[in-house]
Amino acid sequence: MNDSTPIRRRVRTATGGISDSRVNDAKTQSQYQPYKDAAWGFINHWYPALFSEELGEDAVEGIQICGIPIVLRRVNGKVFALKDQCIHRGVRLSAKPMCFDKKSITCWYHGFTFDLETGTLVTIVANEEDKLIGTTGITSYPVQEVCGMIFVFVRADDFPDADVPPLSHDLPVRFPERSEEFPHPLWPAAPSILDENAVALGMHRTGFTNWRIACENGFDNAHILVHKDNTIVQAMNWVLPLGILPTSDDCISPIEDEDGPKGMMQWLFTDRWAPVLENKMLDIKVEGLNGRFYRTSVVLPGVLMVENWPEEHIVQYEWYVPITEDTHEYWEVLVKVCPDEKAQKDFKYRFDRVFLPLCLHGFNDCDLYAREAMHDFYADGTGWDNEQLVSTDVSPITWRKIASRWNRGIAPPGRGVENATKHSPIKYRRLSEGKAPGYFVEKIND
Repeated sequence: MNDSTPIRRRVRTATGGISDSRVNDAKTQSQYQPYKDAAWGFINHWYPALFSEELGEDAVEGIQICGIPIVLRRVNGKVFALKDQCIHRGVRLSAKPMCFDKKSITCWYHGFTFDLETGTLVTIVANEEDKLIGTTGITSYPVQEVCGMIFVFVRADDFPDADVPPLSHDLPVRFPERSEEFPHPLWPAAPSILDENAVALGMHRTGFTNWRIACENGFDNAHILVHKDNTIVQAMNWVLPLGILPTSDDCISPIEDEDGPKGMMQWLFTDRWAPVLENKMLDIKVEGLNGRFYRTSVVLPGVLMVENWPEEHIVQYEWYVPITEDTHEYWEVLVKVCPDEKAQKDFKYRFDRVFLPLCLHGFNDCDLYAREAMHDFYADGTGWDNEQLVSTDVSPITWRKIASRWNRGIAPPGRGVENATKHSPIKYRRLSEGKAPGYFVEKIND
């Protein structure tokens, strides 16, 4: 008989599984499946392509949006946009621009020449009689230039001209015309890039994450914690809460008018949201009254508007333009109405010395590295199923549902373009040369 004390083994409670208490259960996720499928973005929408100053007269630039290569050329002040992929052998026209006249662009490799207006194949340099001429071509894209920005309607090849919506349908709501619907007592009406005398100053740079991670970061109300030590926050003695919690079912208003943008408005800094100023368990407490009040909204295809930021009478726009499934072009633009030349100079002076270094770089740099910290979890597609969202995440969940309902098309995976194939000797060579993936086409030098 063994009288020794029996061994008692500790039973470990598993903590690494997916809780039934998360708010994005399978039923909720089924309501935004199209959004989960949109790794390469939404097509048939307007996107910013370049600042006007980036495309001079007779200049040619190549970019990529939603996996679609696009070449832009300015002729007599007008900007044209075509698919940057020759129908012959797929060469990018922008890699070595060749333009013999003001009406066309020619592929520098084999001479296929396309009409700038329609994209039709109009001639082949060394084969003028070929039967292919006039029967085929490359897709053309509508262009609108406003407020010093060039916008391109990035469409599927078969999307008809008659169905192209106005640019205003893919921009945030305008004030004061929507002030009665979306009032706020704490600040003046936010300007728009469509306003008379509006001035847009900003930058764009490549972010190395999927566009959806970047977009949700813009209005995620719990991510304020990332910014608590930013230089501008400390320099202005601003008080940012630890986070913001919804207090009512109407904390977010869907924007779903038939004739207008589609998205949502968050009623921040009203009684519909409560700032979190303390965590007793961690002994963290935010003190002070010098808050920076703002409100965020987001509309398709992924455009953030931050009212009253970083100062009154200024609005910040952010676009998260998909390049590939794991890169996006991050546009950060401040807009202010400047009725005269002095106001324009004053705005530019303050932008260069305060807003650019402290806000667009200092403040938003934190968003860039925060997004990159999330990317690996979502990169293979499983993160969207395994994430465990909480009540604070009402904003991204609402956005995902609205985007799923109202997008005009889900971009298919890119084909025949950079990064469509993950592994290639050319990609490895470029990386070894210190050339990171980017937005612009690298020009070929003789």
